[in-house]
Amino acid sequence: MSTSAPDPYHHGDLRAALLRAAEAMLAAQGPQDLSLRAVARAAGVSHNAPYRHFASREALLAALAAEGFRRLAAALEGAGAGMAALGRAYLGFAEANPALYRLMFGQGPSRAAHAALAAAAEAAFAPLAARRPDRAAALRAWALVHGIAQLRADCHWPEPGAALAEAVLREEG
Repeated sequence: MSTSAPDPYHHGDLRAALLRAAEAMLAAQGPQDLSLRAVARAAGVSHNAPYRHFASREALLAALAAEGFRRLAAALEGAGAGMAALGRAYLGFAEANPALYRLMFGQGPSRAAHAALAAAAEAAFAPLAARRPDRAAALRAWALVHGIAQLRADCHWPEPGAALAEAVLREEG
């Protein structure tokens, strides 16, 4: 059994390691300084290694945003019964992952250019659509909770934020 350091050219799960490194960098410094070379350095691999999984910086960001949507979908699927529970899960995700949330819903990669990102975003909407079969009602509920999340993320939500958000969600649910 060898105790030497891992070979940077033979990584166990390079794609996952690159996404973890990219998410950590995104949270620490935002998307502006995130590059494939910097992510490779943070993951401890060669500067060419990310190109095995991501053709460009935008492709990396699209994959990271898609992963965020998959995690959001899992949080929503695990929410309790009722619309208020979905709202709490959505707000909890946004609060726990502010940089990722901004990438997912901000000026990030184009969903039209990245099919996996578009599919993950649509799948994140599915738990809401399942509880509100009328698409217009589902979109109204999503707009409400997304607006609250965005206002809270941008520090425009009045105090006491959590209590007020809970009251609004109960009225909507």
